[in-house]
Amino acid sequence: MLGTLLQGTDNKNAALRLREMVTVLRRHDIVHGLTPTKLRAIFEDLGPTFVKFGQIMSMRPDFLPTEYCDELMKLQTSARPLPFSLILSIVEQEYKREWNKVFRMIDSTPLGSASIAQAHRATLTSGEDVVIKVQRPGIHEIMRMDLTLMKRAATIIRLVNRDNNVVDFRTLMDEMWNIAKQEMDFLIEASHIEEFAHLNRDSLFISCPRVLRDLSTQHILVMEYIDGIPLDQTDALHAAGINVTQIGRRLGENYAKQIIDDGFFHGDPHPGNIRIRNGTIVWLDLGMMGRLSNRDRTALRRAILALATHDTFEMKAAVLALGIVKGRIDHARLYQDIDVMMEQYGSLDFSDVHMGVLTNQILGILRMHNIGCPSGLAMFARGVMTVEIVMRRCAPEVSFLEIFARSLSLGLVEGMTWSEGLAKVRQEGIMLLRKSVQIPEQLADLLKMTMSGQAKLNIDLTGSEEPVQRLDKMINKLIIALLCAALLIASSTICTTDMKPQIGGIPFLGMLGYLIAFILSLRLIWDIHKGV
Repeated sequence: MLGTLLQGTDNKNAALRLREMVTVLRRHDIVHGLTPTKLRAIFEDLGPTFVKFGQIMSMRPDFLPTEYCDELMKLQTSARPLPFSLILSIVEQEYKREWNKVFRMIDSTPLGSASIAQAHRATLTSGEDVVIKVQRPGIHEIMRMDLTLMKRAATIIRLVNRDNNVVDFRTLMDEMWNIAKQEMDFLIEASHIEEFAHLNRDSLFISCPRVLRDLSTQHILVMEYIDGIPLDQTDALHAAGINVTQIGRRLGENYAKQIIDDGFFHGDPHPGNIRIRNGTIVWLDLGMMGRLSNRDRTALRRAILALATHDTFEMKAAVLALGIVKGRIDHARLYQDIDVMMEQYGSLDFSDVHMGVLTNQILGILRMHNIGCPSGLAMFARGVMTVEIVMRRCAPEVSFLEIFARSLSLGLVEGMTWSEGLAKVRQEGIMLLRKSVQIPEQLADLLKMTMSGQAKLNIDLTGSEEPVQRLDKMINKLIIALLCAALLIASSTICTTDMKPQIGGIPFLGMLGYLIAFILSLRLIWDIHKGV
């Protein structure tokens, strides 16, 4: 196996790295199957590059089975710190001058060391406190080499979910590489930070670090230092007199805004990426950001509305709008699967529904019916699930789905007052009127299509396979009977002529026709007798 994988690997470092990878795979007995726990252990043993890939893979519940995503979320983000002397060398190489010409001080103890970069607190010569994020040297080439080798080894790796569906590992790795390349360009992250700041400029309780563009490059990112309390340190937040429940609600409201209004949201909203400074939520690490198109956001609105009204047909339309149809769809089975999902929420209050769980169920239905999923929607699913976990720690009584519904202006709240109830009735009347107004337009379009010959009728008969098979067999028997009759008539006509050649004064073709008709008749009689 090793010899096969080494074919085409001329680089000595690549060959050594491949041997190391194969050793890890053998140690975990990869040939006898792969479990979620085993995959996480393999990525941890393979080092920071694969830890990063594993973290990104955990955000694709539409592509990777849920049990694998949940396990890969446990991967640790820390990596072995780079020597401080190397950090200084990279800074001087990037700026083409001595480091102390730019910074008065750089703390030798890193704030964090991850697979792609290492962060240090520093002070500019002007006295401003900043964070300098330095990319690991050669990480682009290391990750590219690891990915190439992993794709060569992908032939022996089979990720199988409970439905025995095999995951296309090579395609998944290609997508992961595209995401990683964006994260390795710090100018892209700087643009993300500036766009996020612009979209939240009117919010009094949401912020992000300010980027120092003149000191930021593709490999170094310099931002203002945020001296806040991490969101997961609830005791420290309480001690500082911060209303943690209010913070949790504001977090949910802002994340809903990012998704619904902006279509530009944080792709990795775990507590380590959120700080609280003077009651303000500060979002950190904006390298991985997701985007949702207007089409995706409209489909999400339809899905939440369908859930609230228990409208299976509308939910089916929303699911199809969210996905990318790759082939023929069994609409009857799709409707049935969605109806089963909807039944789970029939007796639940809206505030008891978890948005992340619902989204993963929708993605599971897409996967079952071979419907593709945009990468932004997959990142949305993982982000929502993470935000709900964070909110349960801060404000367990606050429902993110309820906040999401409010942001959609659906008016779906339990325990309404009379005025709220009348407002809801008015809103439902408007929705009904809107659908009614569309009927004449839809009928006009249907008439135009019919008159121009463009209309098509698609009929999906549930349980129709067996009757169709019987009809097919009946038609086959009818065709054989018609052939027998045609052969008998034609042979009888030929036998009345002097056509040559002849056998015993009878034309040969006439005799051949009788023989074929006789054989076909015997076959037909046999099939009828056997009930075939």
